[in-house]
Order: sequence, then C-alpha cells, then structure tokens
Amino acid sequence: MRQAIGMVEVRSLVAAIQAADTMVKAADVQIVDLNYVGSGIISVVVTGEVAAVKAAVDSGEEAAGRLAEVISTNVIARPHEEVDKLLDQIIG
Repeated sequence: MRQAIGMVEVRSLVAAIQAADTMVKAADVQIVDLNYVGSGIISVVVTGEVAAVKAAVDSGEEAAGRLAEVISTNVIARPHEEVDKLLDQIIG
C-alpha cells in the first residue's frame, strides 16, 4: 500500500519547526522534507498511513497557526506513482 503525503506551508521558520515537531509527536509519520520556498514561506512534508498523516497535518496546522500565518495544508491519500517520481526528483 502507498504511503500518504501531508504538507503544511507556513510563513515562518519557527512555526515550520513547531509544526514539524507537533506532527511527528501527534501521529506515526516521518518527515520527508523541510523546504524553503522563498519570501519566508517554508513547507513541511510528512509521510505515513492516511489517518496518521491527516491527524499530523491537522495538529501541525493548529500549532503553527498559533505562531504565524499558515499558507496552506494538504493531504494526498495515495499519490499516483508519477507524483512519487516527481517528489523523488524534488526531494532527492
């Protein structure tokens, strides 16, 4: 079974680190990437089982929202293998 992917994008390094910490403590997920998008925007990407990723993203959004602006969040339940290839190229 494919792993789900969850993303939280915020406008603050401190909030991104808080979101990442909260996500891994809230559910059984692994951090895949912490990406500096630009203009102070940072995204945190996690992977795991669908329910765990949803819970982690919700928790991360709430925690980061207390510190800074949350730009967006998303959960992709079972990404297509083409998306996996794209993420492998981006994340390395």
